Amino acid sequence: MRTWLQRALWDVVPRDHRESPEALRRRQVVTLAFVVVGGVVLGFSLRIEPGNAWFYPATIALAGVWTVGAFASGPLHLGRIAYRSVDRRPVVTPVLIGLGLAGVFLLGGLVVRQIPFLYDQVQSVLDHADSGSWPLLVFITAVNGVAEELFFRGAAYAAIPRYPVQVTTVAYAIATLATGNVMLAFAAVLLGAVVGLQRRASGGILGPILTHVTWSVAMLFLLPALFG
Repeated sequence: MRTWLQRALWDVVPRDHRESPEALRRRQVVTLAFVVVGGVVLGFSLRIEPGNAWFYPATIALAGVWTVGAFASGPLHLGRIAYRSVDRRPVVTPVLIGLGLAGVFLLGGLVVRQIPFLYDQVQSVLDHADSGSWPLLVFITAVNGVAEELFFRGAAYAAIPRYPVQVTTVAYAIATLATGNVMLAFAAVLLGAVVGLQRRASGGILGPILTHVTWSVAMLFLLPALFG
């Protein structure tokens, strides 16, 4: 288990993703512009009343902002992790990490539901699930998970020359804080740290994407049972 986690989250696979100073500056400018726009759209989408038909277009628009910003910033890479004597695309490992992370959040939820203020913060997010179409919610959750990783662990990570794991985790949390929901921002810190380490180790976005989507979809189904 220790070796498995070390390869997924810590051991850096050799690669050469260096960019020219001009390309790096361009990526930084594009990333900064889109993180501001994305934060505004995110705040708007989660302030929409549950059941309002505008919730779906707003969240799809948010995914569009992150995706366009990611690809507009410059090249993105899928990444590889060490597996025995070869380097492979991370697939199974990130899914397992996402499920494990969901388990950790569920244990934390047992504590959170005992605190009225935090309970209300979680419930305000779950209200959208209670009043929405489940197939559509799963689709939107998955699409936004992919889009957020394309941007934060793709474009933003590549735009930060020093301490990219820490900086992108904080930036992701700040953007999420635009919702006004403390619990979402806290979740963003923990999730951001894990997928940031995956990005550092693998050199790409595939692992972070699979972990994020697995965690998000799992929480979509598990949290209502815990907070129902």
